[in-house]
Amino acid sequence: MSVGGLCQICEAKEGRFTCDNCGALVCADHYDESEGFCARCAGTIEEGGPGRTLE
Repeated sequence: MSVGGLCQICEAKEGRFTCDNCGALVCADHYDESEGFCARCAGTIEEGGPGRTLE
């Protein structure tokens, strides 16, 4: 399944992933493939705060 649109966090890059927790469409910079979470959800679960860029 292909999804399209802008990342719901940075609104600059193409959103190519959907967060397993909240359903947000996000770019690769704001998605943790190993966890399946966007940066906002990962930030509420891990230290670092919401909206951080995952590396």
